[in-house]
Amino acid sequence: MVVLGRFQPVHKGHALMIQAADSWRTENASEEGLIIAIGSSNQPPSIRNPWSSEERAAMLHAWLDSAGIEATIVTIPDIEDPPRWVSHAEKYHGGAGSIFTTDVGTAELYESSGWPVIMGGLEHRESYEGWRVRATAQMLSTVYDEDAVRSVMGATVPDEVVSYMLAEGSLARLAFMGEGGEPVG
Repeated sequence: MVVLGRFQPVHKGHALMIQAADSWRTENASEEGLIIAIGSSNQPPSIRNPWSSEERAAMLHAWLDSAGIEATIVTIPDIEDPPRWVSHAEKYHGGAGSIFTTDVGTAELYESSGWPVIMGGLEHRESYEGWRVRATAQMLSTVYDEDAVRSVMGATVPDEVVSYMLAEGSLARLAFMGEGGEPVG
């Protein structure tokens, strides 16, 4: 079973989706492994893609270990060609299995390629949107009080991921990313 996302960064919405996928897989397709596919692995650093695929994989590993979920993590570069996306992605996550998603566009692409699609529900979408999580992280990029960062980020990002970002100093770079204007701070 494949779970696909950009994971910029891994947030609690992703955690809920992965837990739901793993539960569904355990109950309905226990012979399938869980594959987490990190998309946009080739994108240059930007406010939309501030963390490398290696950093996102490390965030996922930190959270998966704490959640007791076993998964294989693969990275997939963008090709900017939706009709060819699934055949491209299969080179990285393997051929037809099943995909668990909360994204209608992803579901349609995979379904049209013959994949069984399991649709999960979105929980707390208003809080767990990637852009919103990144905007919060950017606001905190010049805050050096780790307890304050943990308190605010912990509302939307798993503790293990916040710990990784603090240990690696990967929040600070967001102060210098954005669309024009002045850097944060």
